[in-house]
Formats: sequence, structure tokens, C-alpha cells
Amino acid sequence: MTQIRAVRAFAALEAGGPLQTFSYDPGPLGEEEVEIRVEHCGICHSDLAMIDSEWFPASYPIVPGHEVVGVITALGTHAKGRQIGQRVGIGWHTASCTHCQFCLGGEQNLCAKRQPTIMGRHGGFAESLRAHWSWAVPIPEGMDPAAAGPLMCGGGTVFLPFVIHSVKPTDRVGVVGIGGLGHLAVKFARAWGCEVTAFTSSPSKREEALALGAHKTLSSVDLKELKAAAGSLDFLLITVGASLEWDALINTLAPKGRMHLVGVVTDKMSLRSGSLLSWQRGLSASPTPSPTVLAKMLEFSARHGIAPQVERFPMSRVNEAVEHLRSGKARYRVVLDADF
Repeated sequence: MTQIRAVRAFAALEAGGPLQTFSYDPGPLGEEEVEIRVEHCGICHSDLAMIDSEWFPASYPIVPGHEVVGVITALGTHAKGRQIGQRVGIGWHTASCTHCQFCLGGEQNLCAKRQPTIMGRHGGFAESLRAHWSWAVPIPEGMDPAAAGPLMCGGGTVFLPFVIHSVKPTDRVGVVGIGGLGHLAVKFARAWGCEVTAFTSSPSKREEALALGAHKTLSSVDLKELKAAAGSLDFLLITVGASLEWDALINTLAPKGRMHLVGVVTDKMSLRSGSLLSWQRGLSASPTPSPTVLAKMLEFSARHGIAPQVERFPMSRVNEAVEHLRSGKARYRVVLDADF
């Protein structure tokens, strides 16, 4: 099929500014790239962070969007294992070097030359985007394409810790934050076979967390509740970027327990090392996963009927959708349907 030469999109032209109609010439298709016609694209807090220059001064214009599901419309001459017409998903990364020790070892997400989808290139708030063929992950047959988008970033982010730390079905798992990431983490942990405790600062979300699959709930800010849960968990997943009661949360871990961060905490973390040392507890973090883990996550989701809870907007109403997420009203992921 003919490659798109002028890509229509929505871009932020300045920090914190509204998204505006925008077009760009993507240039020739790379030999190992695929071109994807966007069908759906989730909105992640990371998109807001780039629009607002929250993490660092961003370079504008920015076309956000890194939770993309679409159909391949063109193949580079050296693209492998993908077909025109195939439905694929794109997450936080679109390329890596393919030859470093991490790429060769199946951990492309740790490649020093990995290419984020919305840094230095334009993302999925557009009619099309491009990626290295290896990062275009096939969507399982029968999976709702609109629901698959948030799995490509949010889903993969909370799935990876279960893999790298070999979480067992007999483990007692806590999930802190019942939002875009946390609601998926609860679903994964329940399907994994774990006993799941959901931590939330919002009393209104306790019933929601139980409906998502949590066995019980705790306050993430009430020190009395946290103290009562001391030593009760094997694995604690932090899915939010807020400053929390770190010492109290660490003390909810059993000996050899682990607290793992996937939320981007921008403030300095203050905690005492004694409760880590005394009980041989661990503290760790991880980014979004490799294409292999993304594929496993999609397979696991399809097998167990796991899908994010989404609210959908046409892409032409992108600013309304962005403000809906920014205001904290989203339950729990926002998805744009391309309507160019």
C-alpha cells in the first residue's frame, strides 16, 4: 500500500497548551520499520507529563500517544514477521539498537539507545505512526482493539514486576493506588492466583477495588491501618507517583518481602534503611517491558479475560479527553478513537 506522506495529528505546541491540529512529513519508511494506521490510542499520565514538561523541559511540537492499536499498512524492505493488514500494538518504545547485550538477551527495554514513542518522534494522536517491526506487537485474535491500547503501556508496566521477580500464586500481593495502573495490577494479581490487598487513599474506591478482584482493602495514608497490616505482604507494588508513608508501607512486608515501584515519584523519597536491613526486604523499580513480555502480557490478558476499564472519546475531542484525565475523573483509562 502507499505510504502516508503528510500525517494528520494533534500536537502540543507549547508546555501545557491545548492540542492543535498539526501535520508532518514522516519521510521515507525505514528498511526495518512498519507503518501503522492508528485505530485507537490510550491517554497515559506520561502523555500529560510530556505535554506539560512535568519531568523535564520537552521539545515542541509534541504529538503524544504511546498506547496505540492499529493496522499495518506498509512494510520496510527488511521488516520481518509482520504482514500488511495485521493488527498490532505499540507502547512506550518504538525502537532499540537490536545488537547490544540487552537487545540480544530479550531485554530491549533496557537498551541504552531505546527510542521512546513520543520523545524525538511523533506518537499516536495521529492517523498513523511508525515503529521498528519488533516493537509492533501482534494483538491476539478476539481481543477488543479499543481496550488493548492501555495494555501496551499501563498493562505492560504492572505485568513486568510479576515476571522479573517471579511472583508466586501463593504470594500475598499489595497494590498501592487504584487508578490507571493499579486497577490493572489488581486484575493481574488476582488472575495470577495471589491474595490481593488494594491500598487506596480514597474511601470511595474501596468497593471498586473489591469489584476489580481485590480480596481486601486498606488505606494508603492511615498510619493505624498500615501498622495493623505489618508483616502481612510478600510483594507490594506502588503504582502511583505521589509521596507516601514509605516507612509504614515497607513495614507491611513480611521478611524477604519486596516493595517495587512503577509509578514515577518525582519528589525525593525519604525512608529509613533499618526496616529493610533487619528483615532482608528489597526495594526495586522497573520501566515498561520488552516486546516479548508485552506479547506474554497480551496472551495472559486474553486467556483470563483481563481488559482495562476504559472511557472512549473520538480523537477530534482530544482536548476534552485530556482534561477528563487531568482532572482525575477517568475510570480508569481514557481511549481515543481515530476519526480523521
